[in-house]
Amino acid sequence: MSSDTLTKVAAPEDAVPLRIVPQRRLGQWTAAVAVLILLGLALNSVVRNDAFQWDVVGDYFTTASVLRGLWLTLWLTALVMVLGFALGTLLAAFRLSTNPVLRAVSWGYVWLFRSMPILVQLLFWFNIGVLYPEILGIRTVNLLGPVTVAIVGLTLHEAAYAAEVVRGGILSVDRGQIEAAQALGLSRWRRWWKIVLPQAMRSIVPPAGNMLIGTLKGTSIVSVIAVQDLLYSVQLVYHRTYQVMPLLMVATLWYIIVTSVLSVGQYYVERHYARGSERTR
Repeated sequence: MSSDTLTKVAAPEDAVPLRIVPQRRLGQWTAAVAVLILLGLALNSVVRNDAFQWDVVGDYFTTASVLRGLWLTLWLTALVMVLGFALGTLLAAFRLSTNPVLRAVSWGYVWLFRSMPILVQLLFWFNIGVLYPEILGIRTVNLLGPVTVAIVGLTLHEAAYAAEVVRGGILSVDRGQIEAAQALGLSRWRRWWKIVLPQAMRSIVPPAGNMLIGTLKGTSIVSVIAVQDLLYSVQLVYHRTYQVMPLLMVATLWYIIVTSVLSVGQYYVERHYARGSERTR
């Protein structure tokens, strides 16, 4: 059989060209429509439910007491994160040290404070005077105020998690990068600042951002020791007015707004440290 005959058999002149038809995704579109309908019904039930008392929410949303509580929540979160990561970085350095004593101390700290619920830690520090009435001749009863107890308890708690985040970020850097920097004669400080830290931040920023948002919401637990944060501020109001749901919505909306802003900031920080990597967004 000649090549011309093969060509005619393979592609006859009167053949109809194939038409490409996009795949129909009926199931996906049906599910999407169903989800949108359910979301619309849920949103409508919230907006049109008179029990939420949206007029009361609007009246108290920007009152002075609520804004003071919000401000205390914000600076308490920022201070705890800074102190927690400072202590956590030190603990991570201990854990990566060749000194067995420092490694054991760091491991023991992380194990202890990750094992204790944060509420138990706050109550422990709040009642420290029961266990140690005097330290170095100083009476500890009423020595630590509620805000100080909140800072100490939250910082020690966050440091245990920050230590693991920093340690994981450092271990994610390829050992060859450090060896190459050593071969170039870079000092230890320059190796950490120019080589290790920028690459470690790619692994540190995502969990650190989650910790920041979690700490912001977790500060609401300090209301049990009468720290006048955002939640405690609205509690003082609804204990007086008995308008529980609208005041809780005030706190909820503020938490949603702040966490949304922090999430946007986290996205841009992650994108900054992901430059030059193979990650796609």
